[in-house]
Amino acid sequence: MTPLLELSFATTQLGQQYFGPFNLQVAPGERIAILGPSGAGKSTLLKLMARELHPQAGQVAFSGRPLAQWPLAELARRRAVLPQGSNVAFGLQCELVIGLGRVARLVDPQLGQIVQDAATLAHAAHLLGRRLDTLSGGEQARVQLARIFAQMWDVHDGLILVDEPLAALDPGLQFDLLDSLQQFCAARGHAVVAILHDINHALLGFERLLLVRSGQLVADIASDAGAVPALAALYGIALTTATSSDGDVCVIPARSAVRRAA
Repeated sequence: MTPLLELSFATTQLGQQYFGPFNLQVAPGERIAILGPSGAGKSTLLKLMARELHPQAGQVAFSGRPLAQWPLAELARRRAVLPQGSNVAFGLQCELVIGLGRVARLVDPQLGQIVQDAATLAHAAHLLGRRLDTLSGGEQARVQLARIFAQMWDVHDGLILVDEPLAALDPGLQFDLLDSLQQFCAARGHAVVAILHDINHALLGFERLLLVRSGQLVADIASDAGAVPALAALYGIALTTATSSDGDVCVIPARSAVRRAA
């Protein structure tokens, strides 16, 4: 099967730092979390996947075709990107912001219903009719996620790339939206690649972990209890594991003796 997304020795340089070479494949329907310390290169890797950065060496391919060769309108029907801090269209009403996810479609008779359904899935239906710039950070995050849902609502086997989608939300909403994202992608066969800082969200909501440090992909592992030693080494912290009554693995972080001495 042709990978949905494939990075082959993809490398780029920002200032004096090199990132890559990255070699990885994403299959339809996969749920992948990117983890790593601040400044490790997580967003750079996601931008290579999204075509916001072009590899200076190597290649990024989407559905077997070089990513750079995809017309933007065609790509927008198959791939959605939610960057960190999506400060767009701040003066618009929320339903118009959500509807921006549909701009690649010349004819869109179901636009109104899709906007409503996407807002409901993102727990943002009560925000329709308000202007985006009157909302809190967490409310804006829900509207922006609804925009991604609307963009990918009526397609299958697409790709969703998100950078810290849960950062501005309270713990209850974090789990609600994690469930919504998982259900949305599972129903349509979409793959999702998400940058996360919360290890437990990665373990609970994703099946594969990409660990990034110093611009390198240092591990590509399953999201289960076996990943805990690699995660502890990645962040330089001690991790204690616990298993819930549902069998979910959770971790409790603690500073290591080395970090306390520093």
